[in-house]
Amino acid sequence: MNPLPSFIARSSRPLPFSWLGLRALFVGLLLLGACRASGPGTPAHTVAAFFSKYEKQPGFHTTEWSADLLQRLALVRMAKLLGGSELTNAITGIRSARVLTFAPTSSGALNLSQQGLLSEATGLLQAEKYTALTAGSSAGANYNSVIKASGDKVSELVATGTLPNAADSFVLVQVEGNFTRVQAEALSKVLPEVVQQTANK
Repeated sequence: MNPLPSFIARSSRPLPFSWLGLRALFVGLLLLGACRASGPGTPAHTVAAFFSKYEKQPGFHTTEWSADLLQRLALVRMAKLLGGSELTNAITGIRSARVLTFAPTSSGALNLSQQGLLSEATGLLQAEKYTALTAGSSAGANYNSVIKASGDKVSELVATGTLPNAADSFVLVQVEGNFTRVQAEALSKVLPEVVQQTANK
């Protein structure tokens, strides 16, 4: 007795693993690939977690910005040129500020950049529903600024960018305080200058 006909009949029945299941598996594999492209290891889900994840890694440096430091950098005097009283008031409204900078110092550090630091940071900011700050930053600076706001009240400003003349570099700035949107815009314009002056300190 030839078993071939019965085999064909059995194989023509719907398989338990449906097309819907196959599509779900495919989507899952795509998401897994996206996670792998978003920085090494498990992607950070908050700005604080991002700092904690990377601040002690090779090539990274964290700097806290105090009100005294900002005064020493003459940002209040710069306000007359770059933002007037809005920048002065923004500096006064700062509760805490810090910057995480990265420049590859070894092949291992370069791998971190190639694994998607910027995409990981961008992904967490989108997931946490930060709002884009349309004013941007000072001319020639490759920075993108987003805020946490309720109406005109801004509680947090976060900026991502790169260091000037440093290939594969990365910058993440977090400023918390009490600002208006206009004050946050004025502050965002001087962030590249502050980062440049403090990155190597």
